[in-house]
Amino acid sequence: MARKVLSGLIQASNPINDESKSVAEVQAAMLEKHLPMIHDAGKKGVQILCLQEIFNGPYFCPGQDKRWYDAAEAVPGPTCETLSKIAAKYQMAMVVPLYEREQAGVYYNTAAILDADGSYLGKYRKTHIPQTSGFWEKYFFRPGNTGYPVFKTRYATIGAYICYDRHFPEGARALGLAGAEIVYNPSATVAGLSQHLWKIEQPAHAIANGYYVGAINRVGTEAPWNIGKFYGNSYFVNPRGEIIACGSEDNDELVVAELDLDMIEEVRRTWQFFRDRRPDAYGPLVDG
Repeated sequence: MARKVLSGLIQASNPINDESKSVAEVQAAMLEKHLPMIHDAGKKGVQILCLQEIFNGPYFCPGQDKRWYDAAEAVPGPTCETLSKIAAKYQMAMVVPLYEREQAGVYYNTAAILDADGSYLGKYRKTHIPQTSGFWEKYFFRPGNTGYPVFKTRYATIGAYICYDRHFPEGARALGLAGAEIVYNPSATVAGLSQHLWKIEQPAHAIANGYYVGAINRVGTEAPWNIGKFYGNSYFVNPRGEIIACGSEDNDELVVAELDLDMIEEVRRTWQFFRDRRPDAYGPLVDG
């Protein structure tokens, strides 16, 4: 019997760009904006849905304003509880990227995984944390300590890496070796330096590892930071490296694609990268 999964990605702009508003107000508005789109995904039969990086707020890392520590929450916590009910209603697994508070002063950039019955399966914490103009993430996040876990949802085995992680092929390979069939990359990235890489790196990961990738990026501009335009273009790419669905650069959007999981076996029988890899020769990759 063919294994096919209907998967969705949501890209959205921040509805409040007013510095006078509280963190809680901005977060509430972003969650309220997402809820109709999440329900729409469920009504359309989406079986696995992924949201954008820190979906329930702006990308606040261009600055170093400590008030945004207030955006962090436990994972699982209140947002997971809200979305788990929707997941169960529609029998829809979800990847939910959040700002996580582990304890006072310890914060992570995290993706929570909910199964189709609403149960919490676990989390991935962003491994690679950039620290450069426009992306002062080490001010807000500790490097992740989860490794690269995969999660057996009702519909497929999935994994995640977050935004900047996509520039490091080692994590993409680790997810493939662990059995991921679909890897999601929730992101927040603006036009300029990395935009030309957006549709190069992840198709390369999909080819090298013989799995599907769902890449998500938000849209619009965000004040008071104004670092540029988040260019959307959320997309799915298959194990052959072919982009099979793609969102716009500007619009709030639900991007949906049917993923034929049988293609993974077909591609890996042709391109035997896992058979032919030589981990005994790769010591220098991890020695330094």
